[in-house]
Amino acid sequence: MALLTHGLRRRVATLVGSLLCIPMTAHSAQANVVPTRPVMDAPGPAFKALVFSRTTGFRHDSIPDGVAAIQKLGVDHDFSVAATEDAALFTDDNLAQYDVVVFLSTTGDPLGTQPEKDAFQRYIQSGGGFVGIHAAADSGYDWPWYGGLVGTYFRSHPAIQRARVKVEDSAHPSMRTLPRRWTRTDEWYNYRSNPRGTVRVLATLDERSYDVGDDGMGPDHPITWCQDYDGGRSWYTGLGHTTESYTEPEFLKMLLGGLRTAAGVVPADCSPSTAPRP
Repeated sequence: MALLTHGLRRRVATLVGSLLCIPMTAHSAQANVVPTRPVMDAPGPAFKALVFSRTTGFRHDSIPDGVAAIQKLGVDHDFSVAATEDAALFTDDNLAQYDVVVFLSTTGDPLGTQPEKDAFQRYIQSGGGFVGIHAAADSGYDWPWYGGLVGTYFRSHPAIQRARVKVEDSAHPSMRTLPRRWTRTDEWYNYRSNPRGTVRVLATLDERSYDVGDDGMGPDHPITWCQDYDGGRSWYTGLGHTTESYTEPEFLKMLLGGLRTAAGVVPADCSPSTAPRP
C-alpha cells in the first residue's frame, strides 16, 4: 500500500494544481515520454515508469530494444513510460512523479554524484519502486545501499547459450504465466553472493542444463527475485542480455509482472525465501 499512497499523492497534487490553474513543471526534454491520456481524463495511466539506461562500463546492444519493449508494454497495458540516460534527472521533485524506476542494463557508476544517489535513496525510502534488468547488478559496486536494493552484485558469466530456468514461486504475478521449466537462450549471470534469505527467490537456473564455467553457484542459483527494501519495493531479473529477449512473449509477460508489482499496483509476496524449492 505504501507506493499506492505515493502514486495517489502525485496524482492528487497534479489534479489540485490543474484546478487552481497553477502551471505544472514540464517534464525534461531529455526524456522520451510515451504519450498518455491528459491528466484530467479518468482514471489516467495505471502507473508511471522511468527507464534509466546510462552506462559507464560495458554497454549492451540490447538497450534500445529494451527501452522500446517497455514503451510498447506501456502503450499496450496503459501505463506511462519515460526513458532517459540523464542522471541529473535524479532529483526529489522529478522522481516523485514516478511509481517505478527501471535500471535497464546500467553498468559501472550510472549515478555519478552523491546528490543523485541520495535523491534515489530517498525515493525508495518514500515508497518508490525499483526494477533491475540484467546488468543492473553490474553497477554501483562502491554503493552498498544500491547493492542491497538489487540483492547482490554480478561476478561473471559463461558464453551465451541455452539453459533451463526453474520457476520457484509460480504465485508471484511475474511468474504466473511461465512454465515451471523454461528453456531459453541468454547470458547467464553468476553473482558474488547468493541473495536467498534476504530476497524472495522467484526463479533459479538449473546448472546441469548448460556449461556454467568456473564460477557456478551450485544447485541453488537464483536468477530472478523480489524484496521489500528500505521502505520501497525491488524486483530484479538476470535475464535480458540479448536483443531477442525483448520480443520474447514469455520474457515480456514476466517483465510486465515485475513492473506492476514494483510499482505497487499489483500485490505480491516478496518476503524472504530461505530454502530452494525441489
